[in-house]
Amino acid sequence: MKLNQVTVPATDLTRSIEFYSTLGFTLIVKNDHYARFEIDDGETTFSLHLGEAAGNGPCLYFECLALDARVAELKARGIVFDHDPVDQSWLWREAWLLDPAGNRLCLYWAGENRRFPPWRIEG
Repeated sequence: MKLNQVTVPATDLTRSIEFYSTLGFTLIVKNDHYARFEIDDGETTFSLHLGEAAGNGPCLYFECLALDARVAELKARGIVFDHDPVDQSWLWREAWLLDPAGNRLCLYWAGENRRFPPWRIEG
């Protein structure tokens, strides 16, 4: 199995499309209640569906090679972050923000530690 698609709610589809386009996603499908984007890798897609506010939904993680530069670029374009990049004890560097519907996003860099942390279970 391969995770290909994640869909999150959008309370204002136009505002959310603008937000994710600013993050660098490429809009490939749009109608009055749905939008789908391609992510940088060209294989993964991400979509929005007009609906209720996110509430206690999942947190979405997007890995960025040059995290600090990407955060600085997005802040210069008007994206507001809850937390600037911080090194975590689990060996990831993370910056947190909310999308227009309140979905929690983490832009991060983990490198090899994403799949191969020192405490990985072998087997």
